[in-house]
Amino acid sequence: MDINNANLKALYIAFNAAFKVGLGQAASQHGQIATVVPSTTSAEEYGWLGQLPGLREWLGDRVVHAIGNHGYTIKNKPFELTVGVPRTAIEDDQYGVYTPLMQEMGRAADAHPDQLVFSLLKDGRTALCYDGQPFFSTAHKVLNDKGKEVSVSNLSDDAGSGPTWYVLETRRALKPLIFQNRKNPNFVALTSETDDNVFNRAQYVYGVDARRNAGFGFWQLAHASNKPMTAENLKAAITAMETQTGDHGRPLGISPNLLVVPKALRFTAKKLLEADLVPNAAGTATESNDVKDALDFLVADWL
Repeated sequence: MDINNANLKALYIAFNAAFKVGLGQAASQHGQIATVVPSTTSAEEYGWLGQLPGLREWLGDRVVHAIGNHGYTIKNKPFELTVGVPRTAIEDDQYGVYTPLMQEMGRAADAHPDQLVFSLLKDGRTALCYDGQPFFSTAHKVLNDKGKEVSVSNLSDDAGSGPTWYVLETRRALKPLIFQNRKNPNFVALTSETDDNVFNRAQYVYGVDARRNAGFGFWQLAHASNKPMTAENLKAAITAMETQTGDHGRPLGISPNLLVVPKALRFTAKKLLEADLVPNAAGTATESNDVKDALDFLVADWL
């Protein structure tokens, strides 16, 4: 191929088309556990987190629920992926071998929200949420019905180090996690003869960039456990979520609907949620499976 502006423009169009094909190839999972929030600034503040709303009888003046007590902020981060194509590959008409690479760049950009969201879920034992505690913690603070501060747990860890599984409530307006999108993936190129990469290294550069981040929503909508995945342990996690109360003992009405597991637990989770009979607590006999069809389940690629 002759190196001129018209041919380089045509090559960019072809590479960009391949990139866009790749954008539709990743099977997106993050939307099942994270609320997608568009962003227009460098960061978004979620000061209202911590206020799971509930109506009260209107006696006298309205009671205004203050927001901004927690100041939980998700800062957008820049991300990029860049590849170089040798000038000689263009001159020798070998650019076709790079088309699948551009397509794979699109797939990587499409999968990136999943990577962010599920990596954050995986780090939930250490990454902090709006109340200053790790998202999965035994020390979340709530006021009981007597106005006394007590600790509430959304974590059931064992002494071992088995794979972690998660029980989530994902049918509310705000899901357990947040994916914040400031700038969609943008495909760009440096192909001018005066660009440093071309002039010094005889290399054409193509890349994608985006701005986004992930954060936590309400910790009450998620429970993590690394205990063996048994009917008893799953029932305990579901019950812990369903019996939670907010400040002053107000029921939260949480009904978990999704079990999220890594690939290591794919078949264990499927068998548990579909079996008619399971071992009893003592492991000496079988009994009716109370958790059959109790939850949907998601095998997460990025856990």
